[in-house]
Amino acid sequence: MVYNNQILGKGRNEVNETKNATRHAEMVALDQVLNWCHKAQRDPGEVLQQTVLYVTVEPCIMCAGALRLMNIPLVVYGCKNERFGGCGSVLDIPGDELPDTGTAFKCISGFRAEEAVEMLKVFYKQENPNAPKPRVRKD
Repeated sequence: MVYNNQILGKGRNEVNETKNATRHAEMVALDQVLNWCHKAQRDPGEVLQQTVLYVTVEPCIMCAGALRLMNIPLVVYGCKNERFGGCGSVLDIPGDELPDTGTAFKCISGFRAEEAVEMLKVFYKQENPNAPKPRVRKD
C-alpha cells in the first residue's frame, strides 16, 4: 500500500499460517497502514483516501469490501481471480451501487499480469509448509 510514494504496508496471504481466514495480503497490509497512522499520529481516514493498493491478484469479495469501506481510491492488480474476485470477476464491489458502504474505487487490472501469473504458478508448484495437513480417513 503506497501513500505519498512511500510503502506503508506490505502483505502476503497468512491464512494457513495463522489459521485465520481473514488474513489475506490486503488485510495484512491494511493493518500495517493503520499501525503506521497510529505511530505517526496521522488520521487513518485521511491517509487511506490517498493510498493506492498494488497487489498480484484481484482482491476477493471480502477484501474488496474492506477496501471500499476504508475509502481506498485505487487498486492496481496483475491477474484476475475468477473464483472469488471482488473487482469484476465475480462481483463488482468497487463500482456497484452499494449505499452506506464507503466510496466506490477505481481498479486497474492486468498490471504486469504475465509476471503475476508466473509468480502464482511458482507458488503453487512449491509445497506450502503452512498448509493444513490432510486428514487421514478411517474407513
